[in-house]
Amino acid sequence: MRALNAFIDRINSKASVFFFLLALSFLLYGCKKDVAVPEKPYTLDIPEGFPAPNIPDDNQLTEARVRLGKKLFYDPILSSDYTISCVSCHPQEFAFSDITALSEGVNGKLGLRNTPTLTNVAYGTSFFHDGGAPTLSLQAVAPITDSLEMNLPLDQAIERVKNDPEYNQLFREAYDEEGVFPITRALEAFQFTLISGNSPFDKFYFQGGEDALTDSEKRGWILFKSNGLKCRECHSGFNFSSGGFESNGLYEAYGNDPGRSRITSNPSDEGKFKVPTLRNIELTGPYMHDGSMATLEQVIEHYASGGSSHPNKSELITGFEMSEQEKQDLLNFLKSLTDWEFVNNPDFRE
Repeated sequence: MRALNAFIDRINSKASVFFFLLALSFLLYGCKKDVAVPEKPYTLDIPEGFPAPNIPDDNQLTEARVRLGKKLFYDPILSSDYTISCVSCHPQEFAFSDITALSEGVNGKLGLRNTPTLTNVAYGTSFFHDGGAPTLSLQAVAPITDSLEMNLPLDQAIERVKNDPEYNQLFREAYDEEGVFPITRALEAFQFTLISGNSPFDKFYFQGGEDALTDSEKRGWILFKSNGLKCRECHSGFNFSSGGFESNGLYEAYGNDPGRSRITSNPSDEGKFKVPTLRNIELTGPYMHDGSMATLEQVIEHYASGGSSHPNKSELITGFEMSEQEKQDLLNFLKSLTDWEFVNNPDFRE
């Protein structure tokens, strides 16, 4: 799911963006009474070494909410021609990302950016490559309504689920709010459960399993956090992402997609995109915001070269030299971040 730009392009000022989001929140949530949390809360399985995510007070997780969100995630009812669902671009076998540079929406139209993984989005503080959505609930509006993706106005999406007897019952069980159909909050609830933290690296680093990594993977980890490569400067923390925005020197000019500056209108943000998590990176190619690099080997070569001369390029990207063995060690380390239990977890399936 990509940017909220379909909305923002129609708005002329930063102030009007604020008031637009405020108005949208009323449409999504309605004027609600205080809602009692249903009896069966959903218990997240928090991996060792991970903090608990910050779940919004108005969308505390319950089994009913997660169940409803998962049904909506897999259901093409939210696309104009009933052909595209969230999972169309976020299949579980690829860590809820896509294997094409640009995913197809209705009528075969291609999106504007590479589909990001949904791995550990519960820990996100902004969403899309440019950070254009502040919450997962608001994030879900863009792919549903975007003409290049699901192409369904939000009022029509609400009308569809409202007229479906099964969804009527599920919404009553999940939210107990008469006349309100919080589609995006239900989708948010399901996505909060997509937590990955049981890769070989996790078993080595957080769980104390010395034999969980091979010697090559351990050497790659040392390289990854070394002063020479500086990978850990941006891909930091338990989720291997600072959550910030950086220009990695991919291009000298960014054309129709200036990145973060599309949201901030600040020239110093041109070419900056959100630092992605490296968890399950083996499965989430092609890489970069536009899917322009097919393999991890190409990604390593890009950083080794030092990238382009764009003025906003991060000062951390200066290039480096590596032997063939070191490149293989680094690649093996990155593959050790693959959590096969997450990818095959039956709780996430339809």
